This record gives sequence, C-alpha cells and structure tokens, in this order.
Amino acid sequence: MNKVSRRIGLIICMLIIFSAQTFAKDFNVIDFGAKADGVTKDTKAVQAAIDACNENGGGVVRIPAGKTVLSGTIYMKSFVTLRVENGATLLASPDLKDYSNDTHKIMYKREKHMDLCFIFAKDAKSFAIDGYGTIDGNGHRKYFNKKRPMLMRFMNCDDIHLKDVKLINPAAWTSAWLYCNEIVVDGIYIHSRSNRNGDGLDFDGCTNVRVSNSSFDNSDDCICLQASLVDKPCKDVVISNCIFETKWGGMRIGLLSRGDFESVTVTNCTFKNINDSGLKIQMNEGGSMKNMTFSNLVMKNVPRPIFMTFTQQKACVDAPDEMYPYKEMKNFIFQNIIADNTELDKNSAFFLTGMQGHKIENIILKDIQFFVSGGGTKEDAEKTDLNEYTLEVLKGHWPEFSLVGTLPASGVYLRHMENVYVENFHLTVVDEDARKPIILNDVTNSEVSKFYMNGKRFKVKN
Repeated sequence: MNKVSRRIGLIICMLIIFSAQTFAKDFNVIDFGAKADGVTKDTKAVQAAIDACNENGGGVVRIPAGKTVLSGTIYMKSFVTLRVENGATLLASPDLKDYSNDTHKIMYKREKHMDLCFIFAKDAKSFAIDGYGTIDGNGHRKYFNKKRPMLMRFMNCDDIHLKDVKLINPAAWTSAWLYCNEIVVDGIYIHSRSNRNGDGLDFDGCTNVRVSNSSFDNSDDCICLQASLVDKPCKDVVISNCIFETKWGGMRIGLLSRGDFESVTVTNCTFKNINDSGLKIQMNEGGSMKNMTFSNLVMKNVPRPIFMTFTQQKACVDAPDEMYPYKEMKNFIFQNIIADNTELDKNSAFFLTGMQGHKIENIILKDIQFFVSGGGTKEDAEKTDLNEYTLEVLKGHWPEFSLVGTLPASGVYLRHMENVYVENFHLTVVDEDARKPIILNDVTNSEVSKFYMNGKRFKVKN
C-alpha cells in the first residue's frame, strides 16, 4: 500500500512540475533548433522561440547558461522576456547580410551607415531583456567599417524593461529608443569601444524613463536625450546611481531637438576620464528645453563639467529646408558637484552660452567644488574675440567647444544669459593663472555670492 502511495505521490509531483513549467511558459532556444555553439547561425531558432512565446500570450525566451547563440537581426514581440542567463552570450553575426533592412533608421543626418540593427521592436508592449549574461554586438572594425549596425532599436513601444545584462561591442550605438513610453533600465553594464560612434542609451522622444544603477564605458556619449519629431517630447526622465566613462560626453541632452524637453532629474552619478563634457546640454532645432535638475555629481578628468549651448543648427535627417527658430532654454539647477581636473590642461571650465538676443534663462549653480590645473596666460586673459555659435561659424558642424577654444576665465564662463544665481562656488587653481576665475558676459539680472578662489573670497561685479 505504501509503494502505491509513493507512486501516486511521484506522479502527482511530476504533474505539478509539468504544470508549473507549462504555466511559466519558458521557451528555450535549444528546443527550437538552436545549436548554440557560437558558430552556427541560430537566427531562425531564436526568432521562432520569440514568436511562439508571443503567440502563447507571453513568457520567457531563454538563452541558456554556458551557451553562445549566434544570430542576425531578431524582432522582439509583446509580452516576451528575452533572458540571457548568467554565463550565456547572445552574439551578433559578423556578416552584414544577416541584418534586415526593415528596422527603421538613425535620425541624425549624414549617418545612414547606422540604419541597421541587431535587436529590433516596433509597436510592441510589455517586453523585457534581462538576465546576467552578455549581449555581444561583435562590432569590431574587421567586420564592420562602413555600414555599422546598432545593437538595439525600439520604436513606438510601451512598457520596456532592460535589466542586469551586459551589452558589449556594438558596431555603432548600443541602443536607440524612439518615441517609447514607460522605460526602466536597471543594473546594466555597457562597454562600447570596439568601433566608432558607440553611444550607450539614446532616448529620442521618450517619456517616463528611469535609468539607475548602471555603468557605462563608451566611445561616444553614454546617455543621450533627444527629440527628433516636433510632436514627440522627451520628458519625465530620471537618471540615478550611474557611472560614466567615455571618449566624448557623459550625458548629452539635445542636438536632435525639434521637439521639447522637460522634467529631467540626474542625481548621484560619477563621471570619469571623459574627453569632452560631463553634462552637454544643447538646444538648436526649435524646441523648448526647461525644468531640469542635476545634483550630487562627482567628476574626475572631465574638461567641461557643464557645457551648455543655445543656437541654431540642423541635426535631424528629416530637417526642413528652412532654419529652425529660437524658442526657449530655461530653468536649470546644478547643485552639489565636485569636479577634479587638476590632471588636465587649462581648457577646463564650466561653459554656458546662449546667443545674442536669445538668452538661456534661470540658472542656479550652487555648492560646487572645482579643481583645475591653471596655466592660463595673459594673452588668454585678454581674449575678447570668442566665436559665437552662429551659422557662419558652425558651417554645418555641431556646436563643439573646439570652435571657441581657450576661455578667458579659469573656472566659469557664462555668456548671453538671464537670471543667473551662483552661490558657494569653490575654485582651486593649482598653477599660476592670469585669467579671472569667473566671467559673466552679457548676463543680466545675476547674483554671485560666496565665490572662492583658492580659499579666498572673490567678489564679482553683478
């Protein structure tokens, strides 16, 4: 009788396990024919698993631990979680012919060579990519030189989660998120040094975005906020607890800026070893940019902790024939920042500039420690012919710092602004520097209080 009971119990347990597995709706790519040997192209198997998962109401598509799955373009679908397990790698094909031509396009002009992508989704909802494994773009220059696929592109999608995965070696940008809503990115690591234009996360016309607890090592901007369509604003964005390292910009807001930007919070982040700027904020395509706060930031070897420009320039691939008008750029707070640039040259400064007749408005710089090497000459101090970011100066290029060059201030240079408040700013200059620590040029209704240079109070005429 006991044997019969045990057998019945065993059968019941097996049925429970089978039911649980069925209910969980797991779709292992191996079960759909993937060889997972890192050599055989498993594109059809991966796509079949995603399609079956979607058709069955959702679930988890697994790239199993210890396996390398090689694939061309794959399409994410609604209610699918693509889980790259710990020790697993989803590897992009090194053959350009394995990438589809129906994955939309990059929205920057002159960059059609980045239209292709590895993982694509359009009009999908409630999907995720997670796990502790690796998605490898395999984007080395020996495979991709002219045409260079992005790693991911999501368009018109809603409720997306990207969590815990490692994203490495894209041939171009790591990701482009176009006109998406409700995005959570948490605990990811991006390493993008294998090719050029290696952006990390590019959110274009996206809303309700949260990025946290992530680390970036890029060949281009780590995070970009963009607005390529007039009717698709980029707003309600929170970025926290991240580490940025890159050859170019830590965070870029704007450039692609036909639409509006509003309500952005960046806090508790570290920036290091950046060649251009920590916060690069640029409005130039006719939209409105306002209501942003940046706090509790630490920077090391970041030449321009803040670089802000308000100008006119066409960046979008779909730009109209006529030049964009100026609209507005206002309401920014920068607070609790430490920036140590003592290992860099004299071209290290907070540089914020509007245009004559088109000022940046309502800026607060507060509780900042800034350490610089110094070395500015008398000729630097007397410099008055700084380029403006006019169309004649830009000549079709982006408004980069190099078009202006060495500033006549050793710490802070503010130009064409209104309603500026600077308080408790501590500038330390290591070597002798002939330049003033702070210059306000065409700045109206300003107040600078408690500005210190090498521990001594420096009075600024307002």
